[in-house]
Amino acid sequence: MTRSVLLGAAVVGGLACAERREAAAAGQAGEAAAPADSLVMMAGDSTGIWFTLARPDSGIGGRCTERAIEIRRGAARVPVPLLYTGGAPEIVNDTTIRARLWNGCRPGDAYLVDLRTGRPVRERP
Repeated sequence: MTRSVLLGAAVVGGLACAERREAAAAGQAGEAAAPADSLVMMAGDSTGIWFTLARPDSGIGGRCTERAIEIRRGAARVPVPLLYTGGAPEIVNDTTIRARLWNGCRPGDAYLVDLRTGRPVRERP
C-alpha cells in the first residue's frame, strides 16, 4: 500500500508541474502576442487613425511596445511607412497629423503625415 501511495503522489505531482509549465507557457505566449489594431482618433468625418503593427522595445525609457500607424477611410487602408510610435498622434489640420518616431521607448523627431498618402516628412523646428 505504501508503494501505491508513493506512486500516486508522484503521478499527481508530475501532472501538477506539467499544468504549471503549460500555464506559464500560455502566459508568455500571450505577452508576446501583438496587441489588436486599435482606433486612436478620427480626423475629419470619416478618416480613422489606427495603431496596427507592434514591436517590443526597451531602452533608457524602460520596456514598451511601439506601434505602427495606419490611415483608414472606408475600405481604403494607407500604412504610414517606417514610423513606429509610443504615443498618440496629434491632428494638425484636415490633411495632416503629427506623430513622434519612437526608438528605445523614447520619443524622437516629430513627423508630419499626409492623411491622403501616408507619407511622413520630418518636421523642421
